Amino acid sequence: MITVGVNTVLFAGTDFKTAAQHIKWAGYDALEICAIQGMCEHLRLDTWKQDAADIKAISQDLELPITAMEEAALDEKRLMKAFEAGAEIGIPVVNVGPGGSKDVPEDLPRTIDMLAKMAEKAAPFGVTLCVKAHVNASIWNTATTLEAMKRIASPSFGIDMDPSHIHRGGEAPKEALKQVVSRVRHIHIRDCAGTGPSPGPPEMQACGRGDIDLWGYCVIMAESGYDGPVNLEVIGAAEYPVERCAIIAAESYGYLNACLQGCNAR
Repeated sequence: MITVGVNTVLFAGTDFKTAAQHIKWAGYDALEICAIQGMCEHLRLDTWKQDAADIKAISQDLELPITAMEEAALDEKRLMKAFEAGAEIGIPVVNVGPGGSKDVPEDLPRTIDMLAKMAEKAAPFGVTLCVKAHVNASIWNTATTLEAMKRIASPSFGIDMDPSHIHRGGEAPKEALKQVVSRVRHIHIRDCAGTGPSPGPPEMQACGRGDIDLWGYCVIMAESGYDGPVNLEVIGAAEYPVERCAIIAAESYGYLNACLQGCNAR
């Protein structure tokens, strides 16, 4: 069964316990904890040892496993802390963005080399490092994702497949997923209206409201046998009251759950 959760960045304006409780009430199986410096740090990597016991207790009390952590930055010092925290708390996936620019050719090999290095460092912790194609970054479409897959052999490396970035990059996400699914270890999911460059306001990132064929995307997930975590990632809601964030989460759960049940993946 595909596990569906929420990245706590949706609830950036509140504390981790409150975020987790509302994610549970919305019907989700799990969550992804946000550790993005300067945006949302429900897991503060600089002081993670002080917070680990509380985070584990909240997860256990709510029966809401933490299936991933989004650290975002391809930074060795922060990633080593993320790997340590992941091993201690029981978080199997650490998600990052690639950084760099698609308009600077040397950024792609530099990014791939760094990802390869950090995947090897993740291995002793039993953690998988995942990267997603990101609008305008060094890895930004299917071709650059495939290049990373070709050059990084480590089993501790995987792809975080986010359909909204692929959509805004001018591709059909369901077709792109077919090409990379063999190495997909995590899926960030959200909708968006138009081609960006931003995914739009938080409401339009709710699954089913925008232009992405998420039903078709779910069908490919099911047909490929993908059974990893799928986490809703909605950004830009830090100033929203928690009730408004919960509505976005609940609406998205209903849509995703129906899609996945419809293709026998839940």
